[in-house]
Amino acid sequence: MTSDKSLALAGLRILDLSRVRAGPTCCRVFADFGADVVKIEAPAGVDPNEGMSGARNGPDMQNLHRNKRTVTLNLKTPKGLAVFKRMVATADVVVENFRPDVKARLGIGYDDLKAVNPRIILASISGFGETGPYRHRPGFDQIAQGMGGLMWVTGLPEQGPVRAGIAIADSSAGLCAAIGILVALAERERSGVGQWVRSSLLQAQIAMMDFQAAKYLVDGEVPQQAGNDHPYTTPMGVVQTSDGYINIGVAGQGQWRAFCDAIGEPDLAIHPDYDCQENRLRNRDALKARLAAVFATRPSRDWLAILEDAHVAAGPIYKMDEVFADPQVQHLGIAVPVEDPQRGTVRLVGQPIDLSRTPAAVTSLLPAAGADNDAILAELGFAREEIDTLRRERVI
Repeated sequence: MTSDKSLALAGLRILDLSRVRAGPTCCRVFADFGADVVKIEAPAGVDPNEGMSGARNGPDMQNLHRNKRTVTLNLKTPKGLAVFKRMVATADVVVENFRPDVKARLGIGYDDLKAVNPRIILASISGFGETGPYRHRPGFDQIAQGMGGLMWVTGLPEQGPVRAGIAIADSSAGLCAAIGILVALAERERSGVGQWVRSSLLQAQIAMMDFQAAKYLVDGEVPQQAGNDHPYTTPMGVVQTSDGYINIGVAGQGQWRAFCDAIGEPDLAIHPDYDCQENRLRNRDALKARLAAVFATRPSRDWLAILEDAHVAAGPIYKMDEVFADPQVQHLGIAVPVEDPQRGTVRLVGQPIDLSRTPAAVTSLLPAAGADNDAILAELGFAREEIDTLRRERVI
C-alpha cells in the first residue's frame, strides 16, 4: 500500500448507490485503485431505512467507504432524478443493490441509464437474482449462507446449521460484481458500449461452495458437517497442544512421512491403518486420537517450529489482535494507517492484491453525508444559484 492516491483506475468514475456490504465491497475495490467513486445517499429523513448500515463514523462504515466522495440526492423527486441522470452522462459505472422492482419504480434501470449514456455499465447486486420466483425477496447474507449450502457443512457433525463468522455471501457477491465490471470495461474498449452486470448473494454463495457443490453435482453426494476436518485429506485440521490449538495440513505421501518423522512417530508412516490416504480417511478417528496424545506433550510454539523445519504445513489459530501482531501480517502491510479527525491515526483493512507499479492506496475516510455536493454539482455545470435551489427544495 502507498499513502499516495493510486493511479491504476484514475479517470474512471463510479456512481455508488449501494449500501450495507455487497455493493460497498464492490466499489471499495475501485476506490482503492484510484477511481473517482461518488457515494450517492438520500438526504436525511428521506430513506425509511436510514442508518441500517450502522454508525457513519464506526469502523465498518469507514472501512467499507474509504476513498470516496459523497453527495446527497433524493431520487424520488423529478429534480433529483434529473441530477442523477446528468451524473450518469459523465460516469462509467453505476453500482446498486436495490430490489429489482425498485429500479423500475425510480426510473434507473439499465434501459433508462443506457438512453442517457450508451457506454454506461450498470452493476446490480441482488439477494436472489434479477429474475425468477424469488426476485422480489429481500436478501441478507445469512439467508444466502443457508440457501447456498454453507451453513449445512459448517460446524461439528450433528451440531445443527452454523453460520460463517463473516458475511461471506455479501463480500463474495461484491467481489464478483467487481470482476464483472472489469470484464465489461475491457469489452467496452472494443465495442464502445456498456452492458448490465448482475450478481446475487445466492449465486455468489453457491459459487463459493466450490468443491462441496461439485461433489454433489458430479457424484450426487450430499456433503455433511465435518467440523475442522478436511473432507478429502487427513490429517488436516485442528490439533490441541499443551497450551492451545494449531492447524496442521498434511497432503501427499511425502508430507505424511515427513510429518511422522517430525513428531517422533516414524512407525505411523508405515502402519497398515495409515499408510495411504484412503486408509487414513477410513481410520480417521483412531488417527486423531493417536495424534492428540502426541500434540498434547508440547506447546504450540514448539510444534510450529518443528513442523516448519520439516516443511509440513502448519499455522497458529489467532484471535484478531494476534492476527495483526504477526510479523508476516505486518510485513504484508494489510493494516493500512489513515488519519481520522476524531481518532487520530487508525488502521483499516487494505486490498489483498499487490500491483508492482500502481498499487492500491487508502488515503481518506468517509466524509460527512453530502460533503461534496457543491463540488460535484459544480463539476456537472450547475450554477451556484441552482445548487442553492436544490438544497432549499431538499433535492440534495
